[in-house]
Amino acid sequence: MSHPSAQETPRRSLNDKAYDYLRQAILSGELPVGTIVAETKVAEDLGISKTPVRQALQLLRTEGLLEVGPRRQLVVRGFSASHRNEILRIREALEEIAVETACREMTLDDVDVLRLLLLRQGRAADAYNESDFLVLDEEFHVLIAQKANLPIVARLLEQMRGFARIMRLGKTQPPEHLRDILAEHTRIVDAIEQRDEDAARAALHEHLHHWDYLLAPSEESEQPDAAA
Repeated sequence: MSHPSAQETPRRSLNDKAYDYLRQAILSGELPVGTIVAETKVAEDLGISKTPVRQALQLLRTEGLLEVGPRRQLVVRGFSASHRNEILRIREALEEIAVETACREMTLDDVDVLRLLLLRQGRAADAYNESDFLVLDEEFHVLIAQKANLPIVARLLEQMRGFARIMRLGKTQPPEHLRDILAEHTRIVDAIEQRDEDAARAALHEHLHHWDYLLAPSEESEQPDAAA
């Protein structure tokens, strides 16, 4: 993993830096499912003490990105088919709340912010930069909740969509699929701008169910359900 300097952004707490560093490494696949995440090694890589790393690791465990392995080490979590289905259902419920509220609460300036994000996503699609495209995809869905003044929903969506990114690791999409996703996002924003809750819900459901298959585990990657 790349090793950012501890002096890069002094206003950020060391806890936040350790958390962001580890979360991005997990979501990008730099730390694959099953990897042991050692507190001492992370602290050495970042050039900081173990205390903020320990707190970041515990937060990531609470959020579900890490779990306790058979030898009591913290490891990057895998997701079974039943986990996948639960995550998809929770995500859909949260996003429905977000788009419905956005239709009532979002300002035109907020809609413009969403459209600017879609322009960035379009450039990523044109360049077939799937990594940037997926980061912007997550940002788009979370931003709807934030601009609808739903900070708790936004935080939960970050967690759910983080899970989705892990389940999507190793899967690629042809360029035309990225353009299709962008078109579906545009329909969601159009409905929000028109204050049409029914159209926003319909566009969201079409989008989420259209791309559910991207999260389906392959035979090689599917994780067994954890024992009780």
